[in-house]
Amino acid sequence: MSAPPAAVTDAAADTPRALLILTNLPDADSARALANELIGLRLTACVNILAPCVSVYRWQGEVEAATEVPLLIKTTPARYPALEAAIRTRHPYELPEIVAVPVTQGLPGYLDWLIAGTTGDD
Repeated sequence: MSAPPAAVTDAAADTPRALLILTNLPDADSARALANELIGLRLTACVNILAPCVSVYRWQGEVEAATEVPLLIKTTPARYPALEAAIRTRHPYELPEIVAVPVTQGLPGYLDWLIAGTTGDD
């Protein structure tokens, strides 16, 4: 009996065309400032500034709660390293939340717009 054929994978199909980055800022002014800077640097095509929320977390052994302003940042894998560096440089927290979620599916026209917005082709 022969071994079953090896699985064929399409690496390109698993590569995200875009990333959704999550971060939180302490107030609306710092959220807006960061969003404007990231757009100005073409590190993202769009930032959604959400309504303030209460975050509960453990920090340095203590349970804390803080009002924060969440940001949803859309970018490309190619721009992620520079975007992460820009957030870290400009973020007021010692250890900012920076979480990247891969976007493997989406409206093609929107994803094309997002890519163009980070490359200057818009």
